Amino acid sequence: LYWYSCPAILKQWIDVVLEAGWAYGNGGVALKGKSIFQVVSTGGGQATYLPDGFHHATLTEFLLPFKRTAELCHMDYLPPFVVHGTHRLTPGEIRSHAEDYQVLLERLKTYNPGFETLKKHQYLNHWLTENE
Repeated sequence: LYWYSCPAILKQWIDVVLEAGWAYGNGGVALKGKSIFQVVSTGGGQATYLPDGFHHATLTEFLLPFKRTAELCHMDYLPPFVVHGTHRLTPGEIRSHAEDYQVLLERLKTYNPGFETLKKHQYLNHWLTENE
């Protein structure tokens, strides 16, 4: 996240690629049924993304525009894979998160848990640790 939104280059990509008639709207079915999730890093710890935390909202609330965009494109929006407190991580912790992400991708590729199962979790990280 960059100032509670996506970086400008990603916003430009969304504006250019997700065109009416292709991604959404009349005849826009190119992405229908596809699953999407975000990989998000934050400087703040997980506790800062609570209603009574520093940011006064959950990370899920900040990601709502992306969820709505995916829904408009008839996609299955999954919970994000999140790494909090990135500026305080040790090299070993960074490696550990990278390994978790690799395992997540491998599990999603080989094991189809179903959209309903995955969306029950706040973060895909939680589904991953639950299924170790």
